[in-house]
Amino acid sequence: MALPVNVDTLIHGNIVESTRIEFKEDFNPERVVHTICAFANDIDNIGGGYIIIGVKEENGSPQFPLKGLEKSSVGGIMKSLNEYCNLIEPRYIPVCEPVFYEGKHLIVLWCKGGTGRPYTAPKLIYSAKDKGSKAGGRKESPRYYYIRKLSSTIRASEEEIKDLFYISENIPFDDRPNVFASVDDLDRQLMIEHLQAVNSALFPLSSQKTTHDLAKDMDLISGPPEQEYPINAAILFFAQNPQKYFREAYIEIVQIPDAAGKGMIEKKFTGPIQYQLKAALNYIQNNIIEEKVFKDPQRPEADRIYNYPMAAIDEILANAVYHKSYQVREPITVRITKTSIEVTSHPGFHTSIKDKDIQQFNICARFYRNRRMGDLLKELHLIGGRNTGFPTILKALQENGSSSPAFSYDEDRRYLSVTLAVHPSFDMRTNKEKRLILYQNRILEILSEQPLTITQLAREMGYKGITNKLKSNIEILVNKNRIERAVGQSGEILLRGKQ
Repeated sequence: MALPVNVDTLIHGNIVESTRIEFKEDFNPERVVHTICAFANDIDNIGGGYIIIGVKEENGSPQFPLKGLEKSSVGGIMKSLNEYCNLIEPRYIPVCEPVFYEGKHLIVLWCKGGTGRPYTAPKLIYSAKDKGSKAGGRKESPRYYYIRKLSSTIRASEEEIKDLFYISENIPFDDRPNVFASVDDLDRQLMIEHLQAVNSALFPLSSQKTTHDLAKDMDLISGPPEQEYPINAAILFFAQNPQKYFREAYIEIVQIPDAAGKGMIEKKFTGPIQYQLKAALNYIQNNIIEEKVFKDPQRPEADRIYNYPMAAIDEILANAVYHKSYQVREPITVRITKTSIEVTSHPGFHTSIKDKDIQQFNICARFYRNRRMGDLLKELHLIGGRNTGFPTILKALQENGSSSPAFSYDEDRRYLSVTLAVHPSFDMRTNKEKRLILYQNRILEILSEQPLTITQLAREMGYKGITNKLKSNIEILVNKNRIERAVGQSGEILLRGKQ
């Protein structure tokens, strides 16, 4: 199996995050095996990583000119690597390839997240290898679970070991073989176009390969030779019609220019998932985004304001594609009204992300649902690095003078809706409509603190009794699924705000 990216991209590029690349000046078996074990454990579900032997580094960056390895030592190191990797339990062998780059001999290891996780390796590699030999006669070395933290390989704590076992029981859906599909469902030209777009080392010879061999080289099929299937990520990216196997794997845009639904426009984007995303974003850019230019006579530069910053929409929709569960039979929907854009996908935030962190926009994912799809989207520059999405969204909104995004989700995190309000300069609502929104937001704010009866709510709103205005707006919010009714301990009907 060939490397999915070339060594030039690994050393100079930004497609693979620096935390996923480890440079080794020399071949130190102990450090190399521990790092292989850590990448294979892939505790953060980011797709493993790469080890490049023969490159000196300083603060995580390669130093030039490259040091390289002696040509005569490369074969011996390759052979030793295979032997030392047998010390990892369960057995794990990375993709290992010698390369000649910038006049230097290097060895590149591709260590994917292993399907046999969690893995252990002996603390002392030499003692483990020599155990029982006449020359060594050493006591067996203790074994540990190794993981990556930022750019370092460390021993896992007890809590982190629990996480490893949790992950091992849940092979990501996009990495599973699709037993209902065939390798023939994959489109060779789509794979070639992808390799060209990401400047892969596989591209120059791709036109000479069969669909099967190309998919094999790209690690898109799984199973023994006599029974191979494409993985789910391969179907979603490289089949002309992934909806054959994932019926709701599409993006739907609904424009609602009028509250009564008059003039509604619906657009459905199907096909390979990356092309869906590009087409949907292009449609929004060309049909939804508006610009206003404000000229200040005191300054030579003009201020440009947009109804919605496109950079924020890019991130929100790309994250919806990345984090959606393709086992849930619901499409990604983009609902556009004259006052907002709402993107909904299923499920919502992982339960490891607390409500208070969501409210403070401190959204840091701990588990990744579709790590393989994430790698493919990153290669195409359709998403950024880990946990960069919401900082990018907030920055784009702030620079445009727009308000922060609003999140809506249920208690079980079965869905997530991210809503962007139109910039105030583009808000065409009447003053009466705006006052109504403020009134409803006040109701929601009060009910977010605790459930109340309608009488208690009326008092909190400053009324002596229940008014018709309050009752009618409660019904509106109930119908919008922003408020729910529940029965209290004494049998009274309580109103409770929903996220």
